[in-house]
Formats: sequence, C-alpha cells, structure tokens
Amino acid sequence: MTPIELYYWPTPNGWKITIALEEIGLPYEVRYVDIGKGAQYEPAFLDISPNNRMPAIVDPDGPGGAPISVFESGAILQYLARKSGRFYGEGERDRVAVEQWLMWQMGGLGPMAGQAHHFLKYAPSMDPPQDLPYAKDRYRAEVARLYGVMNRRLADAEFLAGDFYSIADIACYGWASLWEGQEQTLDDKPHLARWLDTLAARPAVRRGIAVGAEKRKNLADDKDAQKVLFRR
Repeated sequence: MTPIELYYWPTPNGWKITIALEEIGLPYEVRYVDIGKGAQYEPAFLDISPNNRMPAIVDPDGPGGAPISVFESGAILQYLARKSGRFYGEGERDRVAVEQWLMWQMGGLGPMAGQAHHFLKYAPSMDPPQDLPYAKDRYRAEVARLYGVMNRRLADAEFLAGDFYSIADIACYGWASLWEGQEQTLDDKPHLARWLDTLAARPAVRRGIAVGAEKRKNLADDKDAQKVLFRR
C-alpha cells in the first residue's frame, strides 16, 4: 500500500491524524508544515488545503484507485475511518453518535480551547502585551463548561460515542490533554479524568503524540512565530 502523505505540525489538530493513522495502522509519510515560519501559506500547500490550515492528507490510493486530497481534521478522520472500516462504530446509530461528538469537537471544544490558549498564554506575551481579563475569563469559563459536558457524558459511557472507542475520542483527546494550560481542573470531573488516563495509556496515542514532538516550541517566547500566526 502506498503511504498516505500527511501534511502536519505537532499541534492538537495535527495529533488527531497521527493518532488515527497509528491506531488504524495505515502507512504514512510526514510532510512537516512549519506554521511558525508561514509554510501554510505556500502555494503548493494551498492547493491541498485552501484554508491554509494543517493537517491535510493526500492518499495516493483514494476512491477508485485515484489520488485524493482531504483537508480539515474532522473530514480526514471520517475519511480514514471509512477507508479502514475502523473507529466509526457499527451501524447507523453508532455513526450518528460518533458524528455528533466529532462535530461537537470541531465546532466547540477545539475552537474554544484554542482561544483559551491564545488569551491565557500567548496574548499576554505579545508586543505590545494583550492581557485581556474579559477574554481570559470568557474562554476559561467556556472551556470549563465544555469539559463539564464531556464529564457528564462519560459518567454514562466508557467513550464519547458509547461503549466503543472512535474517531470522536481521537478528535477530542489532543485538546483535552492540555487542560492545565487552559487553566482547568479535573477535581470535579472524575469521568473526564478517567477517560484521559485511558486514552493516554494507548500505545498508538502515545506514538501519535510523539510525531514531531521535538519541533514543538513555546509560542510565548517566539515573537517571530507570533507575527506569522497572529498576523501582527
């Protein structure tokens, strides 16, 4: 099988795809997209991912044997799950359960946790500093609400979609694993804590998170990357 080309940088959104590929066991080759240096704006990458966001993939063995490119992490997870027949449940009810939690992550947890990271960790270190109490309080509180939603769901089910591990769990793990940087607590969320421990113990999750780990930087200390990423 020809390896999938993965356009990637080690962030929570990128981890979704490395974890999925490791879990499924599909061969892949990493093409690093250094978002701190503006590689996401290069024309060749924009041909694959027109919204200048990673991750993206090119599968040489796409539908009908023809290559296909896919951007948006949620769409990539759905594609890989359909291609492999894994981590999507069995039957329509399972798929509905997976998809609603996947969309919840894409529309809620990911954006809100990302904003929390921005205003709590990065904005105060910008030049000039942008230490905005209202924004910090707003996104900290919204992330706490979302983790409360997860905790209540996980009180009734082993995984987000039910009694089976799915791409919904894979999608949520990267962001949820960074709860401390979002100034959250798990003291009142034992079911979320249990879920995090369960996923962290999976070998494929550990391998996925490890891809390119040496390339991660502290954006709070990298003024040049801030200018690229935050367009300042």
